[in-house]
Amino acid sequence: MLGQRPSLSPGLRVYAIGDIHGRLDLLDELLSRIEADRAAHPTSRAIHVFLGDYIDRGSSSRETIDRLIGLREARECVFLKGNHELIALKCLSDRSLFDQWMRLGGVETLVSYGVPAGQLASGKPIVELQAAFHHALPQAHLRFFRDLQPSFTCGDFFFAHAGVRPGVELSRQIENDLLWIRDEFLSSTEDFGKIVVHGHTPTREIEVGPNRINIDTGAFATGRLSCLAIEDSSLWVIDTLQAVGLRDAI
Repeated sequence: MLGQRPSLSPGLRVYAIGDIHGRLDLLDELLSRIEADRAAHPTSRAIHVFLGDYIDRGSSSRETIDRLIGLREARECVFLKGNHELIALKCLSDRSLFDQWMRLGGVETLVSYGVPAGQLASGKPIVELQAAFHHALPQAHLRFFRDLQPSFTCGDFFFAHAGVRPGVELSRQIENDLLWIRDEFLSSTEDFGKIVVHGHTPTREIEVGPNRINIDTGAFATGRLSCLAIEDSSLWVIDTLQAVGLRDAI
């Protein structure tokens, strides 16, 4: 892909959305701006690709999942798995991961699912917190988490939460790298064969490189949730901090 303008098939548009982390307010604002973009620039087919990390840190993880499940009924969506969803799901069966999850923002997620904050602050045994999470998690949410995809390919673009392992074909990437990798991927100048669109590593601005595009603008801390829109060989940004209606071309 290096030296060549990447593109999608004619008539297709992709809206790729970065890490939400329980910020339902930002998600609603961004989805509204995406709808405005669609209305102003109609297309025959649009796919919303979400890059994972829907939960933790922000105060509205449960409500965010409800919103995404509802959106799936109205729009064509692809939901990728983030490392935060991976840990939350594993915590349902593996108590040894609970401490790690809590450090990554799982406390806010448990509270959003109705587990009293007092129980968390009082140092309740992990087995009790695990049972409370089991009880509070709706079946529709459990199915949503279990159905998340590790990656998605469309045209000249490869979408994954964290990135890819250099030196490994895209078709042979393993989930652990797709959800967790950082330095080896971020510093690589390798031609991956497609442009990798990812999140996982927060930056102040969307990063556009010759082999990757990072769209995690740290929504939880910055208030900026970003979307990369792709159509033909055109790229533009929609985010929650720009003036309404602005289409920032890349």
